[in-house]
Amino acid sequence: MAKELIEVPRATLDFYKHEEDGLTYYEYDATKCQPPEPMINTICGLSLLKSSTDRLVGIFFHEPFPLYDRIPLNISHEAKELENGDFRITFKLEE
Repeated sequence: MAKELIEVPRATLDFYKHEEDGLTYYEYDATKCQPPEPMINTICGLSLLKSSTDRLVGIFFHEPFPLYDRIPLNISHEAKELENGDFRITFKLEE
């Protein structure tokens, strides 16, 4: 699966796009960042979610609880702790 580097306005991290099983994924890695950079990049990345088949996936060095209070109510998230202790957070639009 080839991932395409995309430009996200006002983002400071690299974002990548790929499609899998009819879904479009936008991914970024915030594990090397210090606050507030992960939150700022997530807010920028949320603008990519245009339909229920889009997913924004961020990798964080901890679960970003303060971020959850700042995402719009029509966007849900799912957190999964990875084997190395990082967290994979997937955001999607709710209809």
